[in-house]
Amino acid sequence: MTTFSEFGLSNNLVQSINNMGFEEPTPIQEKTIPLALEGKDLIGQAQTGTGKTAAFGIPLVEKVSIDVEQIQGIVVTPTRELAVQVAEELNKIGQFKKIRTLPIYGGQDINRQIKALKKRPQIIVGTPGRLIDHINRKTIRLQQVSMVVLDEADEMLNMGFVEDIEAILQEIPETRQTLLFSATMPKPIQALAQRFMRDPEIIKIKAKEITVPSIKQEYVEVHEKQKFDVLCRLLDIESPELAIVFGRTKRRVDELSEALNKRGYSAEGIHGDLTQAKRDSVLRQFKDGTIEVLVATDVAARGLDISGVTHVYNFDIPQDPESYVHRIGRTGRAGKAGLATTFVTPREIEHLKFIEHITKHKVERRSVPTLAEALEGQQRITMEKLLRVIEEEEIHQYRGLAEDLLNETDSVSLLSAALKLLTKEPNQTPVKLTEEAPLRVKKVKTETRPQNKRGKRIPKGNFEQRSRNHSSPRRKKGKSK
Repeated sequence: MTTFSEFGLSNNLVQSINNMGFEEPTPIQEKTIPLALEGKDLIGQAQTGTGKTAAFGIPLVEKVSIDVEQIQGIVVTPTRELAVQVAEELNKIGQFKKIRTLPIYGGQDINRQIKALKKRPQIIVGTPGRLIDHINRKTIRLQQVSMVVLDEADEMLNMGFVEDIEAILQEIPETRQTLLFSATMPKPIQALAQRFMRDPEIIKIKAKEITVPSIKQEYVEVHEKQKFDVLCRLLDIESPELAIVFGRTKRRVDELSEALNKRGYSAEGIHGDLTQAKRDSVLRQFKDGTIEVLVATDVAARGLDISGVTHVYNFDIPQDPESYVHRIGRTGRAGKAGLATTFVTPREIEHLKFIEHITKHKVERRSVPTLAEALEGQQRITMEKLLRVIEEEEIHQYRGLAEDLLNETDSVSLLSAALKLLTKEPNQTPVKLTEEAPLRVKKVKTETRPQNKRGKRIPKGNFEQRSRNHSSPRRKKGKSK
């Protein structure tokens, strides 16, 4: 088993890694760090949650010099949330070496960023558009950059940032070292690598290492009008420590978070229309456990790395298998168990089958929970809390009070009353959500199945093309995410 001390890192970095609680490298770290320290260009095919930030962050911080007060390393990310999180982790890795990392992203006052840049950070983590803005203003100069990291390159491609990335790379000396990380490797990413990288080493993390087998996946077949009541029953039965509920649109997120609060749950939503200050506040409260349910769109949740999420609920089925994998990957982090539940309307069952085929994982069917099951779930949780208090808490000062009450009534009646008071009974406050049309999915014809009647596989290209045609939802112009 490899340890971080075997990588030959400086004492300052080893101290930071120990301080962060890292015990042994993840597969992507074990394969990436030695090659990156040697100065080789790398392509890492890995998803969020595999530890890739430290995989590129450790060699990046190790190679940066504290004596050079210029930008020596740059990380390009698709979203502001990911930029902030990567910068936070790099600052932790560089804390004892005194290496400073600054996040640069749209939505924040550019003059504030210019002021922060004057403090001479050695590493910049930024979104493509805002980086281009600073390059044009000459407030960021990249002539001394020796290492570039492109994080979640496929996502930047999907968001239309390829030209910006090319413009950024053209500003950096060709002698640089380039590390590219992407969950998938579409042709435009391969072309980008071929043009801007030098004989890159390719590191692939096997599917079994990135699908997080500790995630239990299930679905509930439910009509659109029943979804919210079913969600509340599941929350009552499972009582998650931290849960993320995914909605398809910004309006959906707003309505869901408001409706959950009406029912007595502590919930907040995040989507692209919130101010950065509000988003930061919501995420901080969620990480601290002040909020128990986070409602989010796919875009807003990109790059979120929050430990302790025990449950993910897909209130609306994702539009594509990649989004499904990304969503469920928010739970079951660091080897811990997680549960992902997807709500599927009868018309969307075929789309679920398509997701199962692409992800090569069977999603188990779960029956719609009843009100009685929800109440039973809350009663069970109350009993567990009582027993935990008996085992772990100091309760002797309450014994006299208990004895006085037992003189008034019998023990069973007394305990029954206590359980009723402590149990959160299912709340059926009426709420109204704007109905959203389910994904429009065509019936799958026999010839579009992965095998024909003789059991022979259909050529991959043909199947993928037909699958795309079959699975694409109708998109409205300017549709919010």
